[in-house]
Amino acid sequence: MSAHTLIFGYVTLLLSGLVAFTIYSEMRRRRFRPSASEDRIFRCETCGLVYTDDPDVDRSRCSQCGKSNEPIQF
Repeated sequence: MSAHTLIFGYVTLLLSGLVAFTIYSEMRRRRFRPSASEDRIFRCETCGLVYTDDPDVDRSRCSQCGKSNEPIQF
């Protein structure tokens, strides 16, 4: 085998191992990351309480003062 073939094989092997490790790490990170919540976030205009409610709710009543609030738009 020539030196060119050995170097090419060595570099290819190292890069393949790096790609495999990166894919494995990304899959592992995604598996243990908490999933995003679909709840809507509300902030009471009267008392300032920040709370969440179901995604299908357009207006939600504050649990502290009872005022009905619109969801926060980001």
